[in-house]
Amino acid sequence: MTFELPLWNPARRAARMNPSILREILKVTDRPGILSMAGGLPSPDTFPVEAMRAACDKVLRETPREALQYAASEGFMPLREWVAKHLRGQGMTVDADQVLITTGSQQGLDLVAKVLVDAGAPVAVEAPTYLGALQAFAPMEPIFASIPSDADGPLPEAVAALPHDAPGTRFMYVLPNFQNPSGRVMPEARREALIAAAKQARVPLVEDNPYGDLWYDTPPPKTLASRWPEGVIYLGSFSKVLAPGLRLGYVVAPRELFPKLLQAKQAADLHTPGFNQRVVYEVIRDGFLDQHVPTIRDRYRAQRDAMREALTQHLPPGSVWQAPSGGMFCWVRLPEGCDAVALLPKAVDEGVAFVPGAAFYAHAPDPRTVRLSFVTLTPDQIHTAVAIFGMVLKRHLTEDQPEPTP
Repeated sequence: MTFELPLWNPARRAARMNPSILREILKVTDRPGILSMAGGLPSPDTFPVEAMRAACDKVLRETPREALQYAASEGFMPLREWVAKHLRGQGMTVDADQVLITTGSQQGLDLVAKVLVDAGAPVAVEAPTYLGALQAFAPMEPIFASIPSDADGPLPEAVAALPHDAPGTRFMYVLPNFQNPSGRVMPEARREALIAAAKQARVPLVEDNPYGDLWYDTPPPKTLASRWPEGVIYLGSFSKVLAPGLRLGYVVAPRELFPKLLQAKQAADLHTPGFNQRVVYEVIRDGFLDQHVPTIRDRYRAQRDAMREALTQHLPPGSVWQAPSGGMFCWVRLPEGCDAVALLPKAVDEGVAFVPGAAFYAHAPDPRTVRLSFVTLTPDQIHTAVAIFGMVLKRHLTEDQPEPTP
C-alpha cells in the first residue's frame, strides 16, 4: 500500500490564521433589509467624492507618468512631510524620515509583528482589544498577555508587572482614543501612569490611533508617542477621515527601528500605491481636513445621541453601557446569563446585525459583550435597529429562563 503526501503543506503559522468574524458578519449584512450595527465602516456619506475627483484629474493631468510608475517604498515624500507636520502640531516629535506610508494602518500592524515578534515571545494587549491586531500578530506565534482594563483603559499595575527578562515582552498594543471595540478614551492621568509603568517594565508601546480625530466635544489628551518618542511606535490612518477604500495609513517609528520596518514593507508589496498617495496629498495639502473632519464629527455625534436614546429606551434591566465621547462604537454588556453569539442569529432573523464581543479578547472572552456601530445608520434607523435588538434580547432572556417548579 502506498500513501501520497499532500501536495500543499501550509506552514505552522497558517494554522493561526482564522477568518474574521467581522468579515463573516458583513457577508450577512449584504442581505436586503438588514439593519447592520456590525461593521466598523465609516459612513459613505462622509466620503469627499468631489474633492477626490478633482484631485484625480489634477494628478493625471500634471504628473501622470510619476503617479502610475513604481514609487519609493518609504512613501511619497510630500505626504510624509505633511504627516510629520500634522503630528508635530499635536505635540509629537517626528520628522518625515520617520514616517512610513502603509497600505492601510492594518499593514502597519502586520509589519510591526513581522519585525518584532518571535514565536513564544510575549505580546501584551488590552482586554478587550481590536480583533484585526490579534489577527495580525497571531501568525507570528506570540504568547498573548491580556492586560485587565477598566473604564479608563489598561491598568498600569498590570503593565508594570509584565515580564522583561528574556525573551521579554516585545511590546504592548494599545488604542488610547475611542477604542475599538469599547469606545473608551484614556484620560490624561491614565496615560501618564501607563507610560510610567511601561518604562518601569521596559515594555515599548504600539499606539494605534485611527479614531483620534473623531471626538465629539473635547479633543483627547496628547498621544502616548508624544510622551515617550523613543519607546512608542505610532500608527495612523486616512480611512476614517477620508475613505477606507484608498487603503492609506502610516507608521511613525523610532529611527533605529525604521530600517527594519522599511525592509518588511519592501518584501510585502514594494510600496503603497503611488497614485493614491498623490491624490490624498492633493486633497489635504491646503487644509481640507480642517473643514471636512468637523462635518464628520457633527454627523457622528447626532448618530451617537440617537444610539444613546435608543439604548436607554429599549434595553432591559441588567444591561450596562456608556455612550462614547468619540469614535464609531458603543460597547454593551448584556444581562447575566446572556450569550451574544447565541443571540446573533436570532437578531439576524429579525433583520438586525451586531458583533458579539467575545471575538475581541485574546483570552477569557466575555460572552455577554456586544459591539454596536452607529455611524452607517440614520438616527431613525438606529432607533428601529435598537428596538428590534432589545425585543430579541428580552425574548431571548425569557426563553432561557428555567421552567417554574411545580
